[in-house]
Amino acid sequence: MSINSPAGEELSALIAAAGVNMAASGSIPAIRRVAIFGGTHGNELSGVFLVKHWLKHGGEIARPGVEVRPFITNPKAVEKCVRYIDTDLNRVFDSQSLSSDDVGKLPYEIAQAQKINSLFGPKGSKDAYDVILDLHNTTAHMGATLILESSTDDFNIQMCKYIQKSMAPLPCAVLLIEQPGVKYETTRSIAKHPIGVEVGPQPQGVIRADILYIMKIVVQYALDFMQYFNEGIEFPPCSIEVYRVLEKIDYPRDDNGDLSAVIHPTLQDQDWKPLNPGDPMFIAMDGSITYYEGEETVYPTFVNEAAYYEKKQAFVKTEKVTLTAQSIHCNSV
Repeated sequence: MSINSPAGEELSALIAAAGVNMAASGSIPAIRRVAIFGGTHGNELSGVFLVKHWLKHGGEIARPGVEVRPFITNPKAVEKCVRYIDTDLNRVFDSQSLSSDDVGKLPYEIAQAQKINSLFGPKGSKDAYDVILDLHNTTAHMGATLILESSTDDFNIQMCKYIQKSMAPLPCAVLLIEQPGVKYETTRSIAKHPIGVEVGPQPQGVIRADILYIMKIVVQYALDFMQYFNEGIEFPPCSIEVYRVLEKIDYPRDDNGDLSAVIHPTLQDQDWKPLNPGDPMFIAMDGSITYYEGEETVYPTFVNEAAYYEKKQAFVKTEKVTLTAQSIHCNSV
């Protein structure tokens, strides 16, 4: 496309609004293979709905020179509309699970993980897909959220920046789950550039049109970014504010391990809002309150997420940090 053509002028305006330019800089290989995963958790229906739609209407996600492959990752769980059959698919992409040869005795999701790894990986290899967009819903009031697994992936940081600017004024938070010594076992972790897309609030087993629309435009902006990158547009140095995971907080429990208190009303639906020392976190049936006793302000997210009761997690504490990325451009236009 000529930048001087009418369509090119429109593209130039969009690119300028997103903060990109055409100067030369360090290079990254072109993005040639992209997967869009839905149904990693079978009762998170926005991703399931969109992937099934795009399997029939692939032109909506087609991009020149790029294979964009929508894929239902956990079909049995999707069929039953449950999170998983035997174990959480989003936690079993570790080397031991992916290499297990106990054929016929593997939990369903581990066998499925091996299949996904053979189709889109192998994990950590040069043959792995360039990008995986893994679509999830949350019951928490998180809005649109992008999940990063690395603080040093310049391509993903630039993509998050582009998506945020393109979606404005609609907010789009970025959650950094990177922690020292942790190797990620998520479904998307087999890609060179893994991105989680989490949108809520939406109940399990339900589709909401507003949440579905937000997820759809996040994917569209991500694909637009990849297309512009492949066409030789350079994205200059940038910085973004992200929420970095500090620790997971469980509910108060009694001696039997049962919940003895629930999320306090002033914390409910307050994802990404500051939790200050002395603020209420939980309230028991007798009215007694558990207060936050930390010394620093934190930012809770996944507050009262339904799927995390079994994981003994009431919310995640995060801190605000700034990530920077160097300028990037494609080295194989």
